[in-house]
Amino acid sequence: MCVAQVFCDELAPVEEIKRQFGSEPMALVCLFSAPCADFNGLIMAAQSSFGDADIVACTTAGELGRAGYEEKQIIAVGFPARYFSAITFALEDLKALDDQNVIDSIIQKRMALAQLAPDRPHEFAFLLVDGLSLSEENLTTALASGLGPMPLFGGSAGDGIDFRQTWLACNGQIMKDAAILTMVRSLCPVRVFSHDNLAPTQARMVVTKADPERRIVQEINAEPAAAEYARLLGKDPNQLDPFIFAEHPVVVRLGESHHVRAIQRVNEHGELVFFSAINEGMVLTLAEHLDIAAHLESGLDELYRNGAPDMILGCDCVLRRIAADQRQKTREISQILADKKVIGFSTYGEQIGALHVNQTLTGVAIYPPPRDESN
Repeated sequence: MCVAQVFCDELAPVEEIKRQFGSEPMALVCLFSAPCADFNGLIMAAQSSFGDADIVACTTAGELGRAGYEEKQIIAVGFPARYFSAITFALEDLKALDDQNVIDSIIQKRMALAQLAPDRPHEFAFLLVDGLSLSEENLTTALASGLGPMPLFGGSAGDGIDFRQTWLACNGQIMKDAAILTMVRSLCPVRVFSHDNLAPTQARMVVTKADPERRIVQEINAEPAAAEYARLLGKDPNQLDPFIFAEHPVVVRLGESHHVRAIQRVNEHGELVFFSAINEGMVLTLAEHLDIAAHLESGLDELYRNGAPDMILGCDCVLRRIAADQRQKTREISQILADKKVIGFSTYGEQIGALHVNQTLTGVAIYPPPRDESN
């Protein structure tokens, strides 16, 4: 794997990325850009700089670089063509997608990739999606149906903690309200994973009024949503902010597992705006944090159990970064991420299989190829 990073104010960021990459021809280049960068200029320069490689990019809510948690960076990850083959395509106008057409297209492209790289047995799919599109749930369900056994993970593009505008780009085309799916086959063994450090408590609440299309909860336990959530926490509703939401997440039970339904903000009507799908009648459970650093190290150690990855491409929820900062764990978490070679970006949500989730670290561990296949 090839990794490069530059500051947003670098005069010629793509030239510096190329220098750090070296002369290795790439099959795929991923660019994760802080919102302070000139995204248009970055994409224009990149499009003419990496030969035949597919180039996908998004804006971030923070970056995962060589020093762990980073800011104001452009992170680049290169997949060398001698080990990887990729097919990338964009999905636009997400709310108007025809699920069956999407499924059929993915099946065709997955078959084309298998014909392109029949001798590369390891595979995964990587999704980038507009983090303000409110479309991740329906999208991941359709994608998972088309991908079949190919494991899917991904992240929702961010805009720092401003929540105003996120951007994506695919082979020179800059988009919003869009997603980019990249299917990869490789000589390198891979392992897709999802990790969180939350445990459900006994405190539960019921969504009694909601606007699912806008991910807004209007009432909890038949009371105004923000006020009731604050009451359960023993907080003043006027204190509610992203730090409180990161500290006191809510989860829903799906089968034998619990998944976070993270709160983004309180709107002007005292309603709770969520990062992911919410419905009337849903039972929400308050969750508590296990030690975020110890739990992260244990989870990443598992990926090293049978050998060290060459790199871990990670999508880490911005709420985890906020929670780490609240607990004064940022430096410790950064050291763990750096030691374990986790590279990627902070997100507005994560995708794993058919699910859109929050407050997780999802990703793929990429291992060195067998020695006889590395030449």
